[in-house]
Amino acid sequence: MADRTETEKRDLTKDLAAAVRGEVSSAAADRALMTMDASNYRRVPRAVVAPRDAEDVAAALRVCREHGVPVVPRGAGTSIAGQATGVGVVLDFTRHMRRIVSLDPAARTAVVEPGVILDDLRAAAGAHGLTFGPDPSTHSRCTLGGMIGNNSCGSHSVAWGTTADSVRELELLTYGGERVRAGRGTGPTGAPTGLPPRLRDGVKALVDAELALLRTGYPDLPRRISGYALDALLPERGTDLARALTGSEGTLGVLTEATVRLVETPAARVLAVLGYPDESAAAEAAHTLLPHKPMTVEGMAADLVGSAAGLPEGGAWLFVEMGGASPAEAAARAEALCRAAAADGTTGHAVVTDPAGQRALWRIREDASGTATRMPDGSEAWPGWEDCAVPPARLGPYLRDFRALLAQHGLRGTPYGHFGDGCIHIRIDFDLLTPPGIRRFRDFSHDLADLVVAHGGSLSGEHGDGQARAELLPKMYGPELVGLFGRFKDLWDPAAGLNPGMLVRPDRLDDNLRFAPLPGRPVPVEFGYPHDNGDFSAAVRRCVGVAKCRNEKTAAGSADVMCPSFRATGEEQHSTRGRARLLHEMLAGEVITDGWRSPEVHDALDLCLSCKGCRSDCPVGVDMATYKAEFLHHHYEGRLRPAAHYSMGRLPQWLHAAAPAAPAVNALARTPLAAVAKRLAGVAPERPLPALATETFTRWWWRRRRAAPPADGRTVLLWPDTFTNHLSPQVGRAAVRVLEAAGLRPLLPPTAPLPGGALPQPALPRLRRPPLCCGLTYVSTGQLDRARAVMRRTLDVLTPLLAAGRPLVVLEPSCAAALRTDLPELLADDPRAPRLAASVRTFAQTLEDFAPDWRPPRLDRPVAGQTHCHQHAVLGDAADRRLRERAGLTGQLSGGCCGLAGNFGFERGHYDISVACAEDQLLPAVRQSAPGTEILADGFSCRTQLDHLGDRPARHLAEVLAEALGEADA
Repeated sequence: MADRTETEKRDLTKDLAAAVRGEVSSAAADRALMTMDASNYRRVPRAVVAPRDAEDVAAALRVCREHGVPVVPRGAGTSIAGQATGVGVVLDFTRHMRRIVSLDPAARTAVVEPGVILDDLRAAAGAHGLTFGPDPSTHSRCTLGGMIGNNSCGSHSVAWGTTADSVRELELLTYGGERVRAGRGTGPTGAPTGLPPRLRDGVKALVDAELALLRTGYPDLPRRISGYALDALLPERGTDLARALTGSEGTLGVLTEATVRLVETPAARVLAVLGYPDESAAAEAAHTLLPHKPMTVEGMAADLVGSAAGLPEGGAWLFVEMGGASPAEAAARAEALCRAAAADGTTGHAVVTDPAGQRALWRIREDASGTATRMPDGSEAWPGWEDCAVPPARLGPYLRDFRALLAQHGLRGTPYGHFGDGCIHIRIDFDLLTPPGIRRFRDFSHDLADLVVAHGGSLSGEHGDGQARAELLPKMYGPELVGLFGRFKDLWDPAAGLNPGMLVRPDRLDDNLRFAPLPGRPVPVEFGYPHDNGDFSAAVRRCVGVAKCRNEKTAAGSADVMCPSFRATGEEQHSTRGRARLLHEMLAGEVITDGWRSPEVHDALDLCLSCKGCRSDCPVGVDMATYKAEFLHHHYEGRLRPAAHYSMGRLPQWLHAAAPAAPAVNALARTPLAAVAKRLAGVAPERPLPALATETFTRWWWRRRRAAPPADGRTVLLWPDTFTNHLSPQVGRAAVRVLEAAGLRPLLPPTAPLPGGALPQPALPRLRRPPLCCGLTYVSTGQLDRARAVMRRTLDVLTPLLAAGRPLVVLEPSCAAALRTDLPELLADDPRAPRLAASVRTFAQTLEDFAPDWRPPRLDRPVAGQTHCHQHAVLGDAADRRLRERAGLTGQLSGGCCGLAGNFGFERGHYDISVACAEDQLLPAVRQSAPGTEILADGFSCRTQLDHLGDRPARHLAEVLAEALGEADA
């Protein structure tokens, strides 16, 4: 049977490849990337097709009909109900069919292909003062085709409605190959226009026979997304076939083009934040604000918002956006709304006019679909009842009943969402791993469906029914209307070839759960995974698929890093989500069958820069750098490694050995032998070899100490990291100069433990042992046994020296991040590790924490450059920004990743991607900076990348300050 299935798959792929000009693949990696969306469900497709145009779609449908294989249209895969998963052929529209065909500002319409990303349309329309009204939180990566398939909404639906309200005309292909142009209105016979005769007559007959049911069977509420919107076909509603097909989840036709409405965007927006005692009070108040004509009314409670700054007193908040023709008008409208709301019992309010402040608060809301997947105690929470909606005036009572139902079933969740439209989002701590937990999930789902219907609501208020809710549609609509849905589906898709198992004759809501094939017990791993109870499967499960890592552009004013490799390639397998999906399938063992030896996972992780950006920027804290190190450790266990792992992975050893012969090594690096050496070491031929310091930082340090004892002051331990010590000792010398000027006493740790934890003395001879190491290069190449050994040696030496509360000052951000996170997570069994991690300080943090009264020299010049990605992700740069401000260094550093990323950009085969990452933010920021701008980059990799690719050298902040101190002394 397995052989027959493989043969059929090969034949299908062969025929598709012959018929379609776009990419066709049945490779394990490509199928694995499409097994899941952002829901609880998983299905394994037979093949993936990326059509280039409508003709390709028609060809793919023809081949699938001939083979009897179903088809699933897919956009960005952010659907939360399972409708973007399927067992047949997945049509991936994100690769090619993403043109904005035309945009007519006068008519306020645009014609788009299904793969157009919403933010791209908004940007094009924004040039004319227009926008596309619906704006789900995934606006930076979701596609118009997916939005039309789900009838997506977003936070501005109180002003501009759902996607169905913005659709004017749809061009589709049925599974049978019929071409449809669906719009509004009827022809001479009273039938919808734009249909082939079979469908035209069938639709008219169905509607004419069921007028009474269509007029009485649907609840009247703004967020009714469930089921087919067949009431849009009523004559009094204009026989709007485009509206009826919007939200059909790819079960009736495959969209190839859409004409959509654009709306005028206000010239100014102001955010009013209203505080309430609790979420019930906020829910009760939300609908009372609608007469003020807000653009948004979003609700969040304290358990989701956490310690966000800028919020008034309260236990829950409404975010209400007001527009105006000018900032003053928008602010006045916001103030008037706040006064009216205060009369009804707010606990406080704030009016946020600053765009940066508004963005910071909206980011909390937009990230909620990810952050809500973890409860305050770290336990997992899942979608499934993500977006029920009730009439807005019923929201308060519904929310109270909803909370009671959660308690009755022993479940927890954090409600938030579109309170102005009566739509609640929530992730619930379902146990979807065990039979009892799954039974509870099913029982709760039935009870909640009854509750929603009792309040006059819709099972789906935004994300569609998919598999999550379609089974329960009879509770909402009754068997007669659900039967009509089936007849409508059969009319359009008699072969049941489009997205079977969704909406009509659906699979059970507890079938196809994506967790079922995962190992029942934790797999043996090296890292501790403290936030996932040591379970690698749980760590991988963190990725719920909201795909923030698929952002192709960095938002204005954002310092986000994630995901540089995806932005460079645009390939799903190079996104954080894609890699997490491949790891999930590796653990499942069905599609990816080689376990830790999987070439598919290896290839996807090969272009991961280990920038750690996902650790902070991913709403659920996926840590792909750690997962990559874990995978590489197991993948190469007992096997020969790539040359780069021996050369750059063990760089601290080589640099220590080469230090005495640095002049000779530097001379050889300028000869033709360098090319041979690079080839043998796995180094990219395009990369110059960095020059070794002829005097290491530690050698300079001991020479200086013997010549002059250190000044008095509070002792701080200065970490002589490998890069500072051997490649940029000037940074270490500058840091010593600044720390001493600030009244501190920097000392270097010895290379071996001293008796009683004594500090090294000036007369102490230099030990010939290798210097201490954070283990970074070993971790990044997956040599975790060696990393653990060097980290334990570091602990042995530093633990007694740090006992007195001394900080460990680390100048290289990547090394600081390794000591702060990698060391305690790799040495999870060593109680000394968290204490060392807690002692780590950056250069700026040390000055702020231990020399708070010191005033740096004033430089009064602009800056450009980059915050190191590891610092952004692990350490934060708030202290650096404050230090720069005190020194008169103005402007912001760019986000993103420089692309060199330690060994990554030096490895053969990575050069082009490395350059592309640098061109994303760093190089443009430096090129656009004015003459006289100080170029800052605390990371050795960032400075090296600029040396290789730019024409303006960068310096560590310590160097800039030290130079200014020298000028002041002169």
